[in-house]
Amino acid sequence: MNVLVTGAARRIGRVIALELSRRGFAVGIHYHNSRTEAEDVARACGGAPLFRADLSRVDEIRRLFAEVESRMGPLDCLVNNAARFTRMDPLEIAEADWDFIHNVNLKATFFCCQEGARQMKKKGAGRIVNISSLGGIRPWAEHAHYCASKAGVIMLTKALAKALAPQISVNSVAPGVISFNDVDARTQAMIDATPMRRAGKPEEIAAAVHFFLTAPEFITGQILAVDGGLADR
Repeated sequence: MNVLVTGAARRIGRVIALELSRRGFAVGIHYHNSRTEAEDVARACGGAPLFRADLSRVDEIRRLFAEVESRMGPLDCLVNNAARFTRMDPLEIAEADWDFIHNVNLKATFFCCQEGARQMKKKGAGRIVNISSLGGIRPWAEHAHYCASKAGVIMLTKALAKALAPQISVNSVAPGVISFNDVDARTQAMIDATPMRRAGKPEEIAAAVHFFLTAPEFITGQILAVDGGLADR
């Protein structure tokens, strides 16, 4: 099966792409600015095709998916991983700050789902996994714009699961604290509050994505928090 992973050059997206390639998927690597890192991932995935696009622009999304279909054929699967993250006092958030987050985290996720689903319907089946966040489940005071975008991804997942059934399943993985050796005091406090008493590993997010891409098609509209139990604290 072929799959496009957005934001696949770095961090969680990179690990998702590597894991899916290891498990036999034909992976397309999307990136925006991180070309060198994307090339490294593509090599590690056995020469996977690279696709550059600015997902904050719908015309770029449509061009991206047309190129993917031309080079890989209609998609079987899509992993919407690309996202932006900033920390701001909500009283200081300007329109540009709001749009910076929502244009990629929510708007792009929808239009990528739309374009991916159009291709999947040509094949009569498909799987979409949207990466949301613990921040879409639990409120974070200094991330109101981010939390709103990821809560939107969760509701979008549920709505599209109904709209695209029965041919296409749509599910979401919501990561908790995932460590990339960049833990500050605030992040450490979240880790300390996590029942599993550790940060998550990106490989654990990738495993959850793989689960949804290979699970029974009767599983749709679900949100899987991979967070060590923190969402329920």
